[in-house]
Amino acid sequence: MDRRQELIERSIPFLQRVADRTAGEQLDRWLNDTYGPDSMLYRDLARLIRHGVEDGWAANVEVDGPDYRRSLISQPSPETLYFGITAVYMNSVSPYRGQYPAHPYGEINLVAPIDPEARLMGPRGWQGRGWTAPGPGSHHFPEVRGGALIALFYLPAGRISYDIQPPRHPQGRHDDR
Repeated sequence: MDRRQELIERSIPFLQRVADRTAGEQLDRWLNDTYGPDSMLYRDLARLIRHGVEDGWAANVEVDGPDYRRSLISQPSPETLYFGITAVYMNSVSPYRGQYPAHPYGEINLVAPIDPEARLMGPRGWQGRGWTAPGPGSHHFPEVRGGALIALFYLPAGRISYDIQPPRHPQGRHDDR
């Protein structure tokens, strides 16, 4: 079995546990308590997605140069309980913002830093190793700082939209916090 298929198959029992939960702060806390960085699930998924980036089958499509890439790992299907699985690679020491998406049904993100100080902005602030779970209707810039990381996104029904315009805020902060 190749590593891409191994990642999908390793994700299925996890997706069975979260399929009937709603993304948001409560799920964010539960994920970090239940499947935090020291859990076997987190370690396996982080290892597999890192291999995917190294092997060139994950986060291999440049969005804004080599330091902001993404790729679809799996379309929503009965096998994945209709979750889409996407990998995003971001690398920036100073804060960097990616494209502005909306998540009609929310999202669940495994954050796998490559550099120890790398962080992804989540609903509860900057997140290193662990999980974020922005809720349904959330929209935000993915932001990274402190180096390179990979985010493994599980999207209910594969829903993500890039046809939304970011609000104009004086400080440029996320609109869903």
